[in-house]
Amino acid sequence: QVQLVESGGGLVQAGGSLRLSCAASRNIFMIPVMGWYRQAPGKQRELVATITSGGRTNYADFVKGRFAITRDNIESTVYLQMNSLTPEDTAVYYCNTEPPRTDWGQGTQVSVSS
Repeated sequence: QVQLVESGGGLVQAGGSLRLSCAASRNIFMIPVMGWYRQAPGKQRELVATITSGGRTNYADFVKGRFAITRDNIESTVYLQMNSLTPEDTAVYYCNTEPPRTDWGQGTQVSVSS
């Protein structure tokens, strides 16, 4: 199965931006849908955004207009551009297939201060 490594998290002030990366251990061209997920302290993991192999995207309502998911099938990397961050976006962010079919990585911590 494909292994995924997330990176790019950090601490930012409200209103700031971050770009997350998800590097896959093998080519992701044949994976129909990739997704970004997040898990805030004390909450269940939730789906943030998805992207098909053809580039069609879908977003959770709470990130629409602020986040953008892209994928580079040649580089086997999925990105999440996050703008206008709020403290409610604080969470560990993960990538996986959608639905999740591979082991979860360690994720990348995103912390947004007010």
